[in-house]
Amino acid sequence: MIIFDSHFHLDPQGDCENAIRRFLKAGGTHLILVNKPYRDIEAGNFQREYEVTLSLTERARGEGAKVYVALGPHPVQLVRLRERVGLQKAIEKMREGYTLAFDHIIHGRALCLGEVGRPHFDVPREVVDASNSLLEEAFLQAKDAGCAVILHTESATVKTFEELARMASKSGIPLQRVVKHYSPPFVLPGETCGLMPSIIASRRNIREALKKGTRFLMETDYIDDPERKDIVLPPDAVPLRTRELLKSGELTESIAWKIHSDNPKETYGIDLK
Repeated sequence: MIIFDSHFHLDPQGDCENAIRRFLKAGGTHLILVNKPYRDIEAGNFQREYEVTLSLTERARGEGAKVYVALGPHPVQLVRLRERVGLQKAIEKMREGYTLAFDHIIHGRALCLGEVGRPHFDVPREVVDASNSLLEEAFLQAKDAGCAVILHTESATVKTFEELARMASKSGIPLQRVVKHYSPPFVLPGETCGLMPSIIASRRNIREALKKGTRFLMETDYIDDPERKDIVLPPDAVPLRTRELLKSGELTESIAWKIHSDNPKETYGIDLK
């Protein structure tokens, strides 16, 4: 049975292989390993950051997991760079991060762009505007590259989805290729506005999502932080939740296939085997 975690992090200082073993032991099969800022890498050194993510990918694959990669400049990096070099130079560094990520995608070293967008905490308006401008540029590049985009933003409401959908629509990128990471249990068309929700796999979230439909992905957003174990969810949460709901009858095998295989194919263009 295919079980796919759509948003998973590893860290060189974290559990790494042990986290992957937990995922596999619980029945997980496939995941997207998403780039993140690493504590020992200076903000803006995206080449080194991506090298670490790609190295972690190979370590995860060595444990037997089927791993896809998302690379991109995390929006918090704009905040850190602005504090150090000013906003304009920070924007230029972020553009370099996007360009390098797309190079990896075009040459097959990564599957998609992510996680990108805007900070999840309060920042000055100029940072929000710069983040949105960079994201609109990224949508255009992703459309040309034929890849999906994984979004990191503030806690999402329907209005957030509407705004992001409008921004993406301007580029012509298919909206199902735009993933709202850390989504609440939004599934209905009026809630998602065409974007693909990647829902944190808590019991409450997934049960609520299943009442509305099957067009969503499941994620842990496991961060592999050595100082905060099993944050956001443990690495085995998606397979454990899936099997728990199958056992209770709240989830059927055909619906599980839709969530874990058909939806990733629609979004990322991947055939999971």
